[in-house]
Amino acid sequence: MQEPLDAAVEVSALSEPVRRRLYGYLSDHPGATRDEAARAAGISRTLAAYHLDRLAGAGLLRVNYARPSGRGGPGAGRPAKRYWPVQDEVAVSIPPRDYALMARLFVEAVDAVGTPQLRALLTSIAEEEGRAAGADHAELEAALRSRGYDPVLTDEGDVEMRNCPFHRLAERNGPLVCGVNHALLRGVLAGRGDNPDCAELAPGPGRCCVVIHPSAPDAGG
Repeated sequence: MQEPLDAAVEVSALSEPVRRRLYGYLSDHPGATRDEAARAAGISRTLAAYHLDRLAGAGLLRVNYARPSGRGGPGAGRPAKRYWPVQDEVAVSIPPRDYALMARLFVEAVDAVGTPQLRALLTSIAEEEGRAAGADHAELEAALRSRGYDPVLTDEGDVEMRNCPFHRLAERNGPLVCGVNHALLRGVLAGRGDNPDCAELAPGPGRCCVVIHPSAPDAGG
């Protein structure tokens, strides 16, 4: 866990409304240029550059230089400065608390010596938690956001989550944590009266390990 004052610096960087707009745009369009971010935020390129560099300096964005896809070689122009949100979470707790450490200890214990009965119980509890979230919200997006996900609709009609609320735990204990995550999202669908089989465990780069399809995948296909 970060030191509270260090984390507070990062969080305070988002207190400015323009920075929040820029950060929100980059969360939806990672790798965008300052020109693209400026247009989206309705501000000048110079002002966007200032705020983007402040966010990068606070550790909330990472910066790289790249040309547009498919362009290279002589005449392609200079690589553009591009921005990506960082994946590491930022938390502020005063006085210091470290719930993530306790969660990691429990997860590692269950992963190491947990019986099948304990794992089944954990899955069942996760499903019930998801059912509660699904029942409490009229819209699927609201239910997902209430549990820390960042849902986006793909061109194919799938719902993918850019943010995994359990990212750090999943990095260390992927099969266990992703299985519990899958159960939680199945529960969200069931709580809304939707088919829980529409939630598929399908890990992929840059997103949560579960994808929600508009209909359940064909088991025979």
